[in-house]
Amino acid sequence: MHVDKKEVLRYLGYRNQYIDSNLNNLIDESIEEIKAYIKPRYTFKMFDVEKYFNGIKLLESNLVLKGKDIKNHLKNSSKCAVFAATLGSVVDSKIRYYERINLTKALVLDACATAYIESFCDFAEKEIEKEANKLNLNITYRYSPGYGDLTIDIQGNILNMLDAYRKIGLTATEDFILIPRKSVTAFIGFQSKSIKRQHPSCRNCNKYSSCIYRKGGSYCGN
Repeated sequence: MHVDKKEVLRYLGYRNQYIDSNLNNLIDESIEEIKAYIKPRYTFKMFDVEKYFNGIKLLESNLVLKGKDIKNHLKNSSKCAVFAATLGSVVDSKIRYYERINLTKALVLDACATAYIESFCDFAEKEIEKEANKLNLNITYRYSPGYGDLTIDIQGNILNMLDAYRKIGLTATEDFILIPRKSVTAFIGFQSKSIKRQHPSCRNCNKYSSCIYRKGGSYCGN
């Protein structure tokens, strides 16, 4: 996996500000250091989808995705891949350790870990895209609980359906927080290759109608 320093800075909240050499070096060191901690794993299953008046039903499962946003995201999809990914528990332990002795290092390491899990999800997404291509289909962007009106209280059902604890060591708290923390669950629709992909956040952007990225089937990352 490749992690772009610009992504780490974005997660740290930097927007074109001056970066001094100390922070620059700390980011470089943390990007390399965290490689020793991560144990990235993912799992996924594919389902046929059925639309109904206020959501999406994944056939041959007990999972119903309620909300107009996820329904709109999957409106052109005939199938849906449900996946979960994690960097493993050691990352959490190392961030907690640095929170006690060096808060700046902890914040940078946390941002690096976030960049790593996003990069790993990009990798998993490409693997899922290969499955869609076998069916002569393309994929949507991934859509996670917490986006729009898709609530996070379905995390437990997702993990149970994927047998995620046994397969990749991923579970959730009673408050639906994923453990390990640097983990993601998401839905990816399979749709016709003639349909351009649209990122879930694009619809709320004030540049939606004129965006050159969206017109090209991509998104800006903001």
